[in-house]
Amino acid sequence: MPKQKIGLILTGGGARVAYQVGVLKALAEFTPYRAKLPFSVVCGTSAGALNAVTLAVNARHFRKGVRYLLNVWSNACVTDIYRADVLGVLTNSGRWVLGLVLSMLGSNRLNQVSLLDNSPLRTFLERILPCELIQRQIDDGILHALGITASGYGSGHSVTFYQGATGIKPWKRARRVGIPTRIEIQHLLASSALPFMFPAVHVNREFFGDGSMRQIAPISSALHLGAERVLVVGVGQRAADETGKRAKIEHYPSLAEIAGHALDSIFLDGLEVDLERLQRINHTIGAIPEALRAQFTLRKIDALVITPSQPLEKIAERYIKHLPWTIRLSLRLLGVRRGNGANLVSYLLFDKLYCRALIDLGYQDTLQRRAEIIQFLQQGGTPLHPDLAQ
Repeated sequence: MPKQKIGLILTGGGARVAYQVGVLKALAEFTPYRAKLPFSVVCGTSAGALNAVTLAVNARHFRKGVRYLLNVWSNACVTDIYRADVLGVLTNSGRWVLGLVLSMLGSNRLNQVSLLDNSPLRTFLERILPCELIQRQIDDGILHALGITASGYGSGHSVTFYQGATGIKPWKRARRVGIPTRIEIQHLLASSALPFMFPAVHVNREFFGDGSMRQIAPISSALHLGAERVLVVGVGQRAADETGKRAKIEHYPSLAEIAGHALDSIFLDGLEVDLERLQRINHTIGAIPEALRAQFTLRKIDALVITPSQPLEKIAERYIKHLPWTIRLSLRLLGVRRGNGANLVSYLLFDKLYCRALIDLGYQDTLQRRAEIIQFLQQGGTPLHPDLAQ
């Protein structure tokens, strides 16, 4: 069977993307020990972009890349991502309040206003990710393309910055474009600039924020980059998995609850809509007689989606106490209480114990679907571990 280009799509979600590392850990065990990256196309958004670039840099040795990610996320610390010291929190909070006042007065002289100062993230990424190695993996034919998506505040476009093999054409669709470039730390910072939480990042000619904003078609970038089938790793439960009854809530939602709801909308809803659209197109194509399909530009795309079997915000509730007291106080002022505001916390909780819990969940969820995943990889022509290749 000829090998197909399999795309790996790693969605955004702040600290929640530690779940993806558990999924990758299980996938690495399905492949031979010294196997190359089994995904020809890798697309990442927001914090998922960090995972995507790490895999691309280590594309020559899939398990090595996964081990690297396990080390990073198993030892995650808030202070590697944003400032949590008293001076840093007070300074940023003061700038945020002052920025609001100046905006009301019609002035925008105070730029880079955000609730948190993520300057440590740049230092952290520069230390762990040698982006210059990406092109070597592409030149050697190990990686076909890497895509990192950010959202342009000026244009309103969902922009996928991609680095790939010769022949990949830029694209332009409604509110989304693909731009060839050399992926650098700046693109990761732009893609992971959580709205309100982290400052926007200037790339080329405009400022960018988190790539999950306005990302109405998360799967399309991988298809534009040449993927013929896709494995999607999300960080929120799919609608079909939500079996609980709607809770009756009497109190007015706090700022933290509203912010958490907004982040859920940004990070989770786009994937659900895109998957539904993909399934509808596949169904339509399946209804067309095979002799007539050559007349259409549409093609059937096999997609496998892995998402958490448990609500990650419930897990986050158990680890809020591990946040620095300055951040806990700030969140408390926003309305985070026991049982309230955990959604927001689940995106900001870059704590090793929380991340380890998500890694374990991702690993177990993937093992539970082992047969289905192995079949998906086999159909794409991916070499499997000798014990599994039967």
